[in-house]
Amino acid sequence: MASFFEVENLTKRFGGLTAVDNVSFSIERDEIVGLIGPNGSGKTTLVRCIMGIFSPTSGTIRFKGQDITKWRSWKVVQAGLVGTFQVVKPFRRLPIIANVMIGCLCPRITRRGEWVKITPVKARDALEFVGIADRGLEPASTLSHGDLKRLEVAKAIATEPELLILDEPFGGLNPAETELVAKSMKRLHKGGRFGRLHSEGPAMLIIEHKLSELMKIVDRVIVLNYGKIIASGTPEEVVKNPAVIEAYTGREVPVA
Repeated sequence: MASFFEVENLTKRFGGLTAVDNVSFSIERDEIVGLIGPNGSGKTTLVRCIMGIFSPTSGTIRFKGQDITKWRSWKVVQAGLVGTFQVVKPFRRLPIIANVMIGCLCPRITRRGEWVKITPVKARDALEFVGIADRGLEPASTLSHGDLKRLEVAKAIATEPELLILDEPFGGLNPAETELVAKSMKRLHKGGRFGRLHSEGPAMLIIEHKLSELMKIVDRVIVLNYGKIIASGTPEEVVKNPAVIEAYTGREVPVA
């Protein structure tokens, strides 16, 4: 039986540079998977191929049994695969809650009826889930970099994704904020409601450099280096893998 999400022999070249090199992996519906690797290893390029921002040079991407390799980003989101990005670009002059409400206008949500009433409730619930609901009426320009990251997560979960891809969600957060967001992700994945409207939690693919916190919440880790997968397994297996240790300049990856 096909996996919930599959990447098969995916390659992305930019001229003579191969950023993603014949990558294959899968994610099941009940998993949180970490994607790690040194800077420049191809993680963000891989995600942009998955999200329809880049067109892969070759290979196949399947989601819920459908080939989505050539889909545009809006269609990928409409199917239930939603991602956040390392560089955040909110509508800075709009209120924070309005940024989330825009995401709620995705046809995936509005087709369910009574969306005019549901949208502000869903947006407020998403902001409460990430811990910035008390600032919802402020312009997005007032947020720190760390809080902008939390806004990105709120915008994503408000669309009710079935697979949530997070690109460095802990970036810019202090240790306490990082722990809070990590616990929120775990709770969301287990089906914990971010408000009154969310039901089953999404599968997740998380790209992160704060490895200590990442390793606490993932079921499995995939390691990229120079565009290729060099290791895949449980956090305990990956941190002991010689290829991973070498990729991280000889230092053992922290697991706790």
